[in-house]
Amino acid sequence: MMALSTLKLKLKLKLKLKLTLTLTLHTHTKLKISALCSFFSTTTTHSNTLSHPHTLTAADAFISILTNNQQQPPFSPNSPSPHLTRLSPTLSPHLVESVLTRLPSWKLALSFFHWASTQHPYYYHTCYTFNAMASILSRSRQISHLKALAFDVPSSGCSFTPGALGFLIRCLGAVGLVEEANHLFDEMRVKGLCVPNDYCYNCLLEAISKDGGDVGLMEMRLKEMRGLGFEFDRFTLTPVMQVYCNARKFDEALRVYNTMQAKGWVDERVYSLLALSFSKWGKVDKAFELVERMEGQGMILNERTFCVLIHGFVKEGHVDKALEMFDKMRKAGFVPGISLYDVLIGGLCRNKETDKALSLISEMKELGVQPDVGILTKLLSSFSDRSMIMKLLDEIPKEQDYETIVLIYNAVLNGYVGDGLMDEAYNLLQVMINCESGTNEQIDNVFGLKRLVTPNTTSFNIVIDGLLKNGQLDLALTLLHDMQRIHRKPNISIYNNLINDLCNSNRLEESFKLLREMENSRIEPTHFTHNSIYGCLCKRKDVLGAMDMLKEMRSCGHEPWIKHSTLLVKELCDHGRAVEACNFLNNMVQEGFLPHVVSYSAAIGGLIKIQEVDQALNLFRDLCSRGHCPDVVTFNIMIRGLCKGDRFTEAENLLDEIVMRGLSPSVVTYNLLIDNWCKNGSVDNAMALLSKMSGEDREPNVITYTTLVDGLCRAERPNDALSVWNEMQSKGCTPNRIAFMALIHGLCKCSRPTAALRYLREMEQKEMKADSFIYVALLSAFLSDLDLTSAFEIFKEMVDSGSFPESHDKNYSIAIDAILKFSKDDRTSSAIRVLTEEGKIPRHCL
Repeated sequence: MMALSTLKLKLKLKLKLKLTLTLTLHTHTKLKISALCSFFSTTTTHSNTLSHPHTLTAADAFISILTNNQQQPPFSPNSPSPHLTRLSPTLSPHLVESVLTRLPSWKLALSFFHWASTQHPYYYHTCYTFNAMASILSRSRQISHLKALAFDVPSSGCSFTPGALGFLIRCLGAVGLVEEANHLFDEMRVKGLCVPNDYCYNCLLEAISKDGGDVGLMEMRLKEMRGLGFEFDRFTLTPVMQVYCNARKFDEALRVYNTMQAKGWVDERVYSLLALSFSKWGKVDKAFELVERMEGQGMILNERTFCVLIHGFVKEGHVDKALEMFDKMRKAGFVPGISLYDVLIGGLCRNKETDKALSLISEMKELGVQPDVGILTKLLSSFSDRSMIMKLLDEIPKEQDYETIVLIYNAVLNGYVGDGLMDEAYNLLQVMINCESGTNEQIDNVFGLKRLVTPNTTSFNIVIDGLLKNGQLDLALTLLHDMQRIHRKPNISIYNNLINDLCNSNRLEESFKLLREMENSRIEPTHFTHNSIYGCLCKRKDVLGAMDMLKEMRSCGHEPWIKHSTLLVKELCDHGRAVEACNFLNNMVQEGFLPHVVSYSAAIGGLIKIQEVDQALNLFRDLCSRGHCPDVVTFNIMIRGLCKGDRFTEAENLLDEIVMRGLSPSVVTYNLLIDNWCKNGSVDNAMALLSKMSGEDREPNVITYTTLVDGLCRAERPNDALSVWNEMQSKGCTPNRIAFMALIHGLCKCSRPTAALRYLREMEQKEMKADSFIYVALLSAFLSDLDLTSAFEIFKEMVDSGSFPESHDKNYSIAIDAILKFSKDDRTSSAIRVLTEEGKIPRHCL
């Protein structure tokens, strides 16, 4: 009985609740109807612009108010008209979306959107109204307002379906708001306002790919998708490939492409995307191969992709491929515009393929497309033949303005200069200069044109540049004066080119004159202007002049070029003026310029050269305090200097310092120390360094092995020397002429002349010629072994090869002593006399 009573009570409560809801909805509907009726009854008396109330919908009513030009003041969300306020109870998401999409401007739509968002409790925005507004702002590229909208969505508490969130993300991505799209995605997920699905992720990946593409962010989102169990499809991988292409990650992009191809997901968009990327990477053949693969599958590029590829191929210098693509484009039914012909003809002219360019001109005419002045001037720039120039000029309409005529003449000047016909270019420019006083005959002689114009700055620039490249500096300077005579103002390019050539010709005073002329004409010198003069001063080793120029450069905010400062330091050091070089570097610092470490290295080397090792070491230590950390090259220079000064411990300490500073000792570093140990008699320490090199992936070079072979032989360890020699060859390090001679000489010093002779023969087989001291070393070693026969064979070989020591050679006396020994022995005396009679050895020896 209790259960039955409880059931009846529950049914009564449900019925009461349903009745209450029905009454509420009925009341709300009546309220909406009442609001509309009230609006119609009042507005019809105030505005004759509105339609009859019986024919208006709610959306029409809102639009009428919002677009009413007679409304004073105009609609504002903060102060809406009473008519709009009375209509607020009629608001619904569908109604707001309808109104937004029909309003004539984004500003009005945004104002209405903000007003609607304040009409509580009648109305709250939904995902559809947010998206309607986002779509309007995205299409209008109102980025700041779209950012604000994306920020407001999560805080509004409005739930979004995955499809709606994906749409909003695409709106953000379309205008490059990738960071905002990414933030929105996370906020909606964290706040539980949307549970993203694979479509949401795909939209986010597409947004990421729009703005260059953050590879790390894209890969993170892919990892999330995989972790959530989402399957990748073509809509996932296409933007992924786009991101890799934008980041120039060639291998990764190809890997994605191969995956898509294996699954049959490759479509026109994917092919086009990868082909365009190949073109940008300069891999024109690969791009062309993809286009042909598309054709094989019955796919066709769109017109825009054709045009971009043709432009890309021409830019990369592959005009032949561009022409093939052009042919494919026409076969696909697209009609190329004049701009595409312009690009192709320009590329052909740059490649000097004028015949093909003329063929394109003929083709254009057959299609009824007339070449414009731009195309014809490109062709004129490629010809220097008078008859061809005349023919092209006939194509240009006779009535042209002044600027166009100058452009035509400049194209002809370019053609002359390009073909190295500087006399023709100079003469044409002179006719143009004197056009006002020219006779009719002179005018007729200029390609039959009846109108001449004075040259502009570009005309002079073309010819002056050509003269300078042709080594005609004085004639170029003459044109500068002609230019000023007819009141044409030289530009910065003309001044820079002339100053640079004057400086290269060591005509410094004239360079300064042009520099002052520039300044008087209020043309600001560039860093190139100043560095041209600064470089000339440095070549002259003019320290005071260089410092004055540095002061002028500092006032203009121009940096001196490293190569010039380093050149001055090296020139000073090569002439024993290392201290002066150091003072120059100090003065640079005082002027606010930090010299490059290469300049300091040159100064350190110069100090070492004049045996100022302590001063060099002090400068080396000062580098860090001057904002530099010495590089390995600087360390090597210092190590070499310390080794030459027999300061071996300090040199070895620098090796530890290299490692401590996080640098890697170079092979040169190890070679210097190995040489030091070998000359110091500590060859075991040198061998230990060889092992250390291998442990640090620093492959020893032929200098390393040669130094060790020589050191081991000096230490009378020929077997170890031969082991090192064999190791060198086993590691693929090919011995050179110096290495062979070091081994042969060392084996001779160790009384191993037979083994040494074997390596001499190997050296000769490799077509390497030994110096005379090698023959003397073998000769001495065989004589020491009392092997007179072998000694004489080496002696005769030395004489026959023209390697007998000169009289000033320290080995000359050894060779003379050998001759005396050979002349006193019956086995060789007669052969010595023959060599003497033939004049191959000195007569005074006998």
